[in-house]
Amino acid sequence: MKSYRWIPETGSGLEHLVLRQTNEGVIAQGVVIGGRYGEDYGASYRIACDAAWRVRHAIVDVAGGGHLELFADGDGQWRGGDGAVIEALAGCIDIDLTASCFTNTLPVRRLGDSLGERQVIDVAWVWIPELKVERAPQAYTRLGMNAYRFESLGSDFRADLRVDDDGLVELYPGLFKRA
Repeated sequence: MKSYRWIPETGSGLEHLVLRQTNEGVIAQGVVIGGRYGEDYGASYRIACDAAWRVRHAIVDVAGGGHLELFADGDGQWRGGDGAVIEALAGCIDIDLTASCFTNTLPVRRLGDSLGERQVIDVAWVWIPELKVERAPQAYTRLGMNAYRFESLGSDFRADLRVDDDGLVELYPGLFKRA
């Protein structure tokens, strides 16, 4: 079990993560506090992945209200906490929480050596604190040892991420840095 912390490069906030890896899979439990559009928020999350880093279960709770639970089969089919299939997320393997830089680790670890070439993926994008979920196209490319380019294909946003040997972000320029 390892723990990590990140702080925003500007403004105030914090992400604290405890990561447990076993032969069966990965459990990430974290807390994020921050602000968005002048509103402060706090949220906790738990993301369970199989041994290949494919998301299987995610729970996000926003302090003061709001609960989201998602189940994934690891092959791109998602269900809500009520068991209903979420067709809009069909084909997504990863989840991306807007308030967390940890979730960039999921495709980095899952895609591994294939990131020598640009990989276009769709993710289950979760807005925090709203807990709105939508499909979002992204791309990842390895730039060098411990460096990856992240691109949000639904916008002009891109960032060159520096990660540690385990694929966890050390620097997300303009947004987060390891504390």
